[in-house]
Amino acid sequence: MRIVGLGILLGTMAVCGCSRGSGPAQSASSTAATSASAQSAVPVASSASADTQSLGFDRNDYPGDDTMAAMRKDFAFTGYWLTVPPGDDTNSWAGKRELLKQQGWGFLVLANGRLDAEILKAKKAGTTPADLGRKDAAVAVKAAQSEGFPKNTIVFLDQEEGGRLLDEQAAYLLGWTEAVAASDYRPGVYASGQRVQDDPGVWIDTVQDIRDRVKKGGLHEVAIFDTQDQCPPAAGCTLKTKPLSEAGEPDLVAWQYSQSPRRPAITKSCAKTYASDGNCYAPGFPKVFLDMNVANSPDPSHGR
Repeated sequence: MRIVGLGILLGTMAVCGCSRGSGPAQSASSTAATSASAQSAVPVASSASADTQSLGFDRNDYPGDDTMAAMRKDFAFTGYWLTVPPGDDTNSWAGKRELLKQQGWGFLVLANGRLDAEILKAKKAGTTPADLGRKDAAVAVKAAQSEGFPKNTIVFLDQEEGGRLLDEQAAYLLGWTEAVAASDYRPGVYASGQRVQDDPGVWIDTVQDIRDRVKKGGLHEVAIFDTQDQCPPAAGCTLKTKPLSEAGEPDLVAWQYSQSPRRPAITKSCAKTYASDGNCYAPGFPKVFLDMNVANSPDPSHGR
């Protein structure tokens, strides 16, 4: 997963990331999924943080049953796609929940959202952004039920474009979260916590914008999975991460602190923690690049 940078007002860039397995940093008009080759990988430090928090990862492509079993020694939870991940044609995670549960994994349950261009295309064809959000929410809820996720599991909508939401984006996102809130599941959003200039002297991040809109509208609470890979506060591609409280946003469920590939402009001070090709690789698996996350629970979505 990677947040795309929306060129809003001053051409600002924000990001979210999901590895292909990983996350984005593109403009709304440039949304091709990032694919990186596995070059001279430098594995992350294999000693976990002394903190009581739990480490996890997400990537768009399922690594394989045996690989997941082996990766469990370093990670407590995994991202789990209910729908086709960004830039992919199929969902390779489908049907894997029970096996992963038996392996001891906790879950960050994810559902792909719509890019602004897709929302506008649907609107032009007669489907309002809010209706599109409700329609996509129904698909995510059905998939969660089919996978056997229990009631009150938090499902995170992947909001790939960052900065202040455009009106149609907000209508879509809030239509989705309210529809999920009306089901047996709880709504969450994966969004950028990186601050960008919105106007001269005015700074905003997507997480703040979403929370402001929810509060103003008196809507259901939305859990937040924050992507903020800028170093600092992020420590880079390492298992020795910082506390969740240092992400820069309050009351987070999870923090994505490392993306594949890294974004050079904001990761200069932690560049040495990444492999030479810019990716973050799982310890002991030089071909499995991923995004790294930290949470206060080994099962952030309560999906076990």
